[in-house]
Amino acid sequence: MRTDRRYHAAGAAASLPDRGSAARYTGPHAFVRLLAVNAPEASAATLVRLHELVARQRAAFERERHPPLDVRRDRLRRLLALVREHEDAIAAAIDADFGGRSRHETRLAELMVAANGVRDALRDLPRWMKPQRVRTPLSLLPGRGEIRPQPLGVVGIISPWNYPFQLAIVPATGALAAGNRVLLKPSELTPRTAALMADLVAKHFAEDEFAVVLGDADVGRAFAATRFDHLFFTGSTAVGRQVARAAAENLVPVTLELGGKSPALVDEDADFDVAVPRLVAGKLFNAGQTCIAPDYALVPEHRLEAFVAAVQAAIARFYPALADNPDYTAIVNARHYRRLAGLVADARAQGAAVIEVNPARETLDEARRKFAPTLLTGVTPSMAVMQEEIFGPLLPVETWRSLDEALARMNARPRPLALYYFGERGARRDRVLREATAGGVTVNDTLYHFAHEDLPFGGVGDSGHGAYHGERSFLTFSNEMGVFHQSRLSPARLLWPPYGGTFDRLLALLKRL
Repeated sequence: MRTDRRYHAAGAAASLPDRGSAARYTGPHAFVRLLAVNAPEASAATLVRLHELVARQRAAFERERHPPLDVRRDRLRRLLALVREHEDAIAAAIDADFGGRSRHETRLAELMVAANGVRDALRDLPRWMKPQRVRTPLSLLPGRGEIRPQPLGVVGIISPWNYPFQLAIVPATGALAAGNRVLLKPSELTPRTAALMADLVAKHFAEDEFAVVLGDADVGRAFAATRFDHLFFTGSTAVGRQVARAAAENLVPVTLELGGKSPALVDEDADFDVAVPRLVAGKLFNAGQTCIAPDYALVPEHRLEAFVAAVQAAIARFYPALADNPDYTAIVNARHYRRLAGLVADARAQGAAVIEVNPARETLDEARRKFAPTLLTGVTPSMAVMQEEIFGPLLPVETWRSLDEALARMNARPRPLALYYFGERGARRDRVLREATAGGVTVNDTLYHFAHEDLPFGGVGDSGHGAYHGERSFLTFSNEMGVFHQSRLSPARLLWPPYGGTFDRLLALLKRL
């Protein structure tokens, strides 16, 4: 429950937050007309609600522009209580939205990750908030410099459907730790989870601290067009471009956590007994509906047959049956199921070998959306499966004859969110890490760089920009204000006009320092 009501807003402000030219839009109905250009189908009531929440949060921020440590910790403790006290309800909502989501995977990837992030922030927040002294050059002594983190204000978060709880709570953790107010727009594709989060956030927070806006894609477009102080988006590259364009109209800084085709490079000396189960585990976690899932594998040509056999064996070991297996997650909806089927059909039509791995040889009912793990060999760049992010249990396999060829192929494609390297020779591993570019890397496993809170997580190029997790989340949602403290004994007056010989001599001395 809310434990500190001192920060509850007295009421909603009636005007658009005063930020530059936006000041001429003076009321909620003007705000609705402004946003309706970007979201013509969004309901007027929802847009008014969005405006009122932004105004209320901005007014609260203006009353307390730099929340002290105890206030921030109170908010984080309530966020941790939100996670811990409602685990069963959260898992049930996600399971219902997917039509079958492994409860173990929800506990691991949603609840544990979210709770650990909040705990780490509670522990490290005093250090994060401290001004940081920086080295001062001799030419500026005896002055001194420091960096002071400041809250930005009101932060907007647009979260996706594939991990609908964790990918909302983790960025919210950083935003609250940094002293901001937060508005969340969860995905409409997981409506039960979104509705539950709205209820839980309202239970644990005042609306001027943290609130949830529900709605469809039109509401999402209006949300992206809102004048936040920072906008954080997780989702597809295509939608990310739209979000960036909408935010750019208001010069709102944006963090984009996107996706792309993350490669798994299997080197010649990789131990398949170790490497392949780890690759398969990462690929089939959440049935492949993971932004950093291995999207395709690059395997030495002479080891292809052994690799395929090892993948089939690992799948059979993890999922001896599929249809009624609670550990094997369903595809989130019928549209995505049909999309995956279309990728397989397109690859088959263009000559790929399709290897469906169905260990119990069950008949899988399309209505239940359990999509069998499928290997695709003989794939070519013209196939849709090699052009689009898969987001499902399909694994295309390309072969290579030299590491030069493998690196050239990866680097010719848009930069991925993740890269996985399997191999034992340090020199070859270091070459891959030096010459390939990706948002993050796990060596000899998959997904784990995401789980390491002290590693920044984010994309590069088409897979996004900006990073979060741990202290990087705090910094993402802070203004790092540089401050220089001048000394009373400063010789700076010797550089004032009128200029002359003293200036020339001092400047010559400073240039030698």
